[in-house]
Amino acid sequence: MRKVIENQLKIGQTDIASIVIDLRCRDEIPQVLLGLQYIYRNREVREQVYEILKGITPKEVAADKGRPGMDLWKILVLGLLRHNCNWDYDKLHNIANDHKTIREFLGHTIYEFDQVYGLQTIKDNISLLQPELISQISELVVKAGHDLIQQREEEVVLKGRCDSFVVETDVHYPTDINLLLDAIRKIIFLIGNLCGELYITEWRQYRHIFKKIKKQFNYVRRLKRSSSKNEQQKQKREQLILNAHQQYVNLVEAYLVRVKCSIEALGAMGSVGTIMLIENYISHAERQIDQIRRRVLDGETIPHHEKVFSIFEEHTEWINKGKAGVPQELGLSVCIVEDQFGFILHHHVMEKQKDVEVALPIVTETKRRFPALGSCSFDRGFYSSDNRQQLKEILDNLVMPKKGKLSEADKQLEYSEEFIESKHQHAAVESAINALENHGLDRCLDFGIEGFKRYVAFSVLARNVQLLGAIIRKKFWDSEKRRQRLAA
Repeated sequence: MRKVIENQLKIGQTDIASIVIDLRCRDEIPQVLLGLQYIYRNREVREQVYEILKGITPKEVAADKGRPGMDLWKILVLGLLRHNCNWDYDKLHNIANDHKTIREFLGHTIYEFDQVYGLQTIKDNISLLQPELISQISELVVKAGHDLIQQREEEVVLKGRCDSFVVETDVHYPTDINLLLDAIRKIIFLIGNLCGELYITEWRQYRHIFKKIKKQFNYVRRLKRSSSKNEQQKQKREQLILNAHQQYVNLVEAYLVRVKCSIEALGAMGSVGTIMLIENYISHAERQIDQIRRRVLDGETIPHHEKVFSIFEEHTEWINKGKAGVPQELGLSVCIVEDQFGFILHHHVMEKQKDVEVALPIVTETKRRFPALGSCSFDRGFYSSDNRQQLKEILDNLVMPKKGKLSEADKQLEYSEEFIESKHQHAAVESAINALENHGLDRCLDFGIEGFKRYVAFSVLARNVQLLGAIIRKKFWDSEKRRQRLAA
């Protein structure tokens, strides 16, 4: 049983619309709370947000039956704070239980000291919100922000700026030998614990077995190629490296054979889920063994499409955007469209896609959500002749610099005053990217591709809500300064 929010106020509880927020504080928490308070006070927006939040509950589950769960409004508040403030769950857990103003937004009174949230409860509930639902709420927030800025006057043409950046996944630097170590570590500990639960003594020394494998791994890792000018010395060192890799691979293979035999012997006794997980890690280990043999022992170059950069976050990509001092980034690219007011209109997680492939789809979707979008600027990475031609039919003003040598017609277009001015304004999108990275979108801490998409969507929503709160705060101080001038 889940409610969106408890409508009946308790003794000592303050209505969310009446909570006093310290506007003198320049921290991000008051800005997020101001944005949430504006959503709550705006009846039309609030009802739409509530309707979207109801999508958390599966259609086949009755929302009014069963054990009470966390209110959907609380899930939204905690998720926004986590992402906007770039907290981990431990920090969020402490704040949710001890921060007075945040507890008021969660619907608690000053007398409810015993009503606290468990760490796992917070984790499980925030993960219920799907990326599609979060994006729908973000769209409502942006429209509310536009209405607040324009004061419901004549609709202003939106000017978009589109760019992409890398959101890193929470992985270590990948090499074929440490990826193999990750796989065999999970295999040995899973089979050891499974046999321990079933009182089977075959893997009672699984910790010692892993230490033996890791010792060989460390030996391989520390070996360096010789810088000697003596060819004989060089060959001797190369042979030592080959032998060490061969011993490491042979040792892991021997234990893989033993694990497979144990799985067959367990049969129906073991947990099906655990056995499937072990088999998955076995496939990872076999792939890494094959690549080590081909690369080190046979001298073959492994094609990029065959490489995996994390056995835990398999969606991780090796991205090189040519930035100074950043040879590579491990994660996924995210493309965003920002308007002239700083709101993120739309975002797209790029799985095995390049900038040039997403230019048309992201603008088309943004135009569908915000028909007032009249122009959009890009950098050269998004350029193709097809993109330019098709986007001109959608937008009134397109700023997309061409790659390579310019024709006379291109020069006439790109050297025009309007094009140059829009191109200079395009750099402002870097400010939005930097703000997203500083407020939770530098490294994704959630697991799996669905967790990655949810993390990105929540961070974009949190940034839009914070910007909404910042606009409200600025309007208050502008009116306060005007009042003080009139009083003087």
